Amino acid sequence: MSQVVLCCARFRNLHLGTPSQVRQYAKATKQRKRTTVGKKNDSALSSETSNKNPGRNLLFHPLPESQLTERIFSERAVDLDLPLFRPNDLTLRSAGKAMSFPSENLFQAYGVPRNLLLEFRLLSKPCSVVRDVTLKALKTLDVASTQNSTVSRIVLTGESGCGKSFLLLQAVNYALSTGWIVLYIPRAISLLNSSTRYQYDLRTQTYQQHASAQQILRRFASVNENALQSIHIQDPVRIDKHSRTFEIGTPLTQLIQAGVTGPSAASDVLDAVFEQLGKQTTHPVLLAVDDFQALYSRSNYRDPDFNRIQSHHLSTPRMLLEYAAGLKSFSRGAFLGALSSTNTNYCLPLELREALGLPYDRPTGPYAKRSLPRTEYANGLRAFEVPARLSTNEAAALFEVWSRDLALHTAATDELFLSKFTESSGNARHFVWKGLLATLQS
Repeated sequence: MSQVVLCCARFRNLHLGTPSQVRQYAKATKQRKRTTVGKKNDSALSSETSNKNPGRNLLFHPLPESQLTERIFSERAVDLDLPLFRPNDLTLRSAGKAMSFPSENLFQAYGVPRNLLLEFRLLSKPCSVVRDVTLKALKTLDVASTQNSTVSRIVLTGESGCGKSFLLLQAVNYALSTGWIVLYIPRAISLLNSSTRYQYDLRTQTYQQHASAQQILRRFASVNENALQSIHIQDPVRIDKHSRTFEIGTPLTQLIQAGVTGPSAASDVLDAVFEQLGKQTTHPVLLAVDDFQALYSRSNYRDPDFNRIQSHHLSTPRMLLEYAAGLKSFSRGAFLGALSSTNTNYCLPLELREALGLPYDRPTGPYAKRSLPRTEYANGLRAFEVPARLSTNEAAALFEVWSRDLALHTAATDELFLSKFTESSGNARHFVWKGLLATLQS
């Protein structure tokens, strides 16, 4: 027993020390903490000062232009002198020619798909090549401008990288130039990837996405500002959450503004706006959605039991699906979607594949599990196939755009064009990214 007491005493003297030593140690520790906090505050103050004067504490300064003697710095990219993508110039003679988009307001408001954004950043101006399928798609839009949207519910299909997103963007630009009212969703996955707030609404039994609805309304109003000025409400619209009623004859822009300024009512306002657009006949309406197959998948949003919420239980995707399925419609207009395979988390589901008549990508049969709501939302959609390969004239126009914009790493020769066109097998995306813009080692 005495040995145990002796060991405890030695341990106490070795590690803890006397009470006076413990008090001195605690006092020194407090002093060190105060000193450390003071240093952190000083460093924060110095960083704030450096942010106010960004050129003061830079470690590396840019070289003056006179010292940039390499050829890559001396050669400036020329401004592409291309004809504008205008309806009057889109004739049979324009097939196989590159054209620049007339206005960047569409891109600034709605945005573009990620792969198109990378190309437009590399080029001096956003442009595209008019293909034979472009003229065919635009002719389809001309017919749809006089019909109910239930007749024209089209989905662009084709191999990966064949140009579906570019064709959809061309159709959107053409519709805006010919007096259509256009809602363009370039990244439908952003409505499902749990990137915005949501809350359950007992009245509609859906999960409301007020933030995304508010963004859509703001962008929709800025792009279609001129066309919306002449449209008025035809039926009284009541916003239940705010007990606010918009009478007949009220400008539609006032209803849109109510959703922009009142985020908690944005989802209800978005539905009401498109119901009113469906009744008017002054302007045809185009609803264009890229990454369309994502609307038929489970979202990344979670319910209270932490299960993934179906897309048709979310307010904004549900509205898009109702117009795609023909449950809601426009008196004049069309629904246009485009499939995408770049994000493997949102693959083409079986129900949509069968509705479009596309070949199966895996063994299946009548006993494979199918979702009844997805089957109903995909009913009546019509596939519009985009050719898998560029024609020689279309590829030559694309090659000329990149070579004139000084984006090629080697001299633009016929041998380079033929070799890259053959390597890519005519696929538009591979021809640019794995061919013309590939490294020297490829």
